[in-house]
Amino acid sequence: MLLDTPRCHVGWQAPDFTLQDPEGARHTLAENLGENGLLIAFICNHCPYVKAIARRFVSDAQALQVEGISVLAIMSNDYRAVPEDSPANMARFSQQFGFSFPYLVDEEQTVARAYGAVCTPDFFGFNAAGELQYRGRLDDARMGDPANRTKELVSAMMQIKDTGRGPDQQFSSMGCSIKWR
Repeated sequence: MLLDTPRCHVGWQAPDFTLQDPEGARHTLAENLGENGLLIAFICNHCPYVKAIARRFVSDAQALQVEGISVLAIMSNDYRAVPEDSPANMARFSQQFGFSFPYLVDEEQTVARAYGAVCTPDFFGFNAAGELQYRGRLDDARMGDPANRTKELVSAMMQIKDTGRGPDQQFSSMGCSIKWR
């Protein structure tokens, strides 16, 4: 089911969490919320929208990390119902696309519910205080030709890094619904 993300609730405070990656290493929001902000991406392995943007997302995430912006990806789908999203397949997906950031399992789906995530991909950009400043799409290419894309997420996160505030104009991300239990 194709969904669009809701509008950004600017200033909404990110709730802390502790999640594990497929290898069992623990990660928290507090440990990753740096002085230049944090990007959280709710993604999964099987979604055609995520697959279409995966290489662009990884490239953009690496550019953000160079600027001192932390990046986390979270998989919240019920992987028992969608085995392609299992932790073992998350590790393969991460390796296939060269993730330079943690890819975390939200097995109980509590983080997705707390954040109001609705689809994959769903991008949340926070300032250094953990306040939501961006909820939008990666770029304007969507499923189309990425050659002439506008890097909306990168621009938004750089503005957050520099000013603590996100852009006034934000376009919803769209993708497949999160597979709830």
